[in-house]
Amino acid sequence: MTKKTDEKPDVLTVEEARARLRIGKNAIYDALARNEIPNIRIGRKYFVPRIAFERMLAGETVKTAA
Repeated sequence: MTKKTDEKPDVLTVEEARARLRIGKNAIYDALARNEIPNIRIGRKYFVPRIAFERMLAGETVKTAA
């Protein structure tokens, strides 16, 4: 099963989220570490769930796993 090319990915990279927020590299990693931005951490890599990120930008309350 392949995805259509026009479908949005389920997760954003840190760089994609950083660009959307227009903040610096250090600022995004600090915000991720403080769970100010919804994220999934696998090993040393962070991923930002697209739907939760878009809800955060819309001002909705987002619950993150502890």
